[in-house]
Amino acid sequence: MSKLVTKKYILPFALITSLFFMWGFARAILDVLNKHFQESLSISITQSTLIQATTYLGYFLMAIPAGIIITRLGYRRGVVIGLLLFAAGSLLFIPGSSAMSFTIFLIALFVIGCGLVILETAANPYASVLGSPDTAASRLNLAQSFNGLGCIIAPVLVGGFLFSGDGNNGVDIPYAVMGIIVLVAALIFSRVKLPEITTDASDNAIETQSTSIASTIKRLLSDHVFRFGLIALFCYEISEISINSLFINYTTAEGWMDKTVASAVLSFGALGLFMFARVGGSWIMSRIKAEKVLAFCGFMTVVSALLVAMDLGTISKIGLFSCYAFEAIMFPTIFAITIARVDNNSVKIASSLLMMTPIGGAVGTLLMGLLADATSMSTSFIIPAAGYIFVFLYSLSRLSATRKTA
Repeated sequence: MSKLVTKKYILPFALITSLFFMWGFARAILDVLNKHFQESLSISITQSTLIQATTYLGYFLMAIPAGIIITRLGYRRGVVIGLLLFAAGSLLFIPGSSAMSFTIFLIALFVIGCGLVILETAANPYASVLGSPDTAASRLNLAQSFNGLGCIIAPVLVGGFLFSGDGNNGVDIPYAVMGIIVLVAALIFSRVKLPEITTDASDNAIETQSTSIASTIKRLLSDHVFRFGLIALFCYEISEISINSLFINYTTAEGWMDKTVASAVLSFGALGLFMFARVGGSWIMSRIKAEKVLAFCGFMTVVSALLVAMDLGTISKIGLFSCYAFEAIMFPTIFAITIARVDNNSVKIASSLLMMTPIGGAVGTLLMGLLADATSMSTSFIIPAAGYIFVFLYSLSRLSATRKTA
């Protein structure tokens, strides 16, 4: 830990890392809601993908405002605002469940998405700078491993509750509990002091400098390397979120297991593998260049997703779980590589742009659902395979760039 995090930042790093767990938990519940709402509300696979579409629309629309909020109010206050929105959306599931209204559920998920993107916009760059720039990718992978822990726990707890007995347990109970816990977290963060990561200019100078937010965004997007990283993250989200969202549908459609077992396997099998691979990736990248690890994992995810799409029985099962193992390091690694090129005064806005990319999950899940309804669940894995191909191409470009500068 001491090599990854400067000693004076260990406590702030631990507190910020707790946020990674929270949004991992919240996002993983979505993967259970797809199957639950298909049955309880009698909707199709494609209709159920509106769960992801609405949540990540919140990410997309709130990402730039999130950067502005954090720039003006600081990381701590930004985190508190994000947690309050997260809690409000969770508690909206109570009236939604009473009315059994898919519309209210979607509104609640949109509000949660708005809260989560503020948390992610604050926490990702904050974690990356709590130590040496040379270990930023490794440090962010370590923090993101707790995101994986949240992803493991959520499906087994919530899925076990929703799918137990006659399968008619209300979704309001787990969301009400989560809302209360998040409110407590907001209270804690409102009382503790987190050191602001200072830049060469003061916050007032940032606000009054001639470079406006709009021109900062324009400058960032004109940088082809930053733009390439932004698109790579978008494509990663297409793959990662769509596979998670339809994991239970895929495994039950193939007759491997029932939905209760599938939610447990998603937790302890797929997402457990994801978490341990992320921790292992953090260790590996402290010894091997992040670009090399990313290139290898990019290639392996392409192969794995195509094996699933080819419907090869046991080989496809191995391919499915291999996707989780090899995609684990992608988001924090691409994020760290991309944000490293950004000057200190633009980090918060750059982070908000990068946090718009989960909208790729909405696109990918919708496309995968449409293809699954029209053909088969196996064939729909062509969608995540396409996303992985772009990530692999991005990794090759960054690997080539590092060799030229070596």
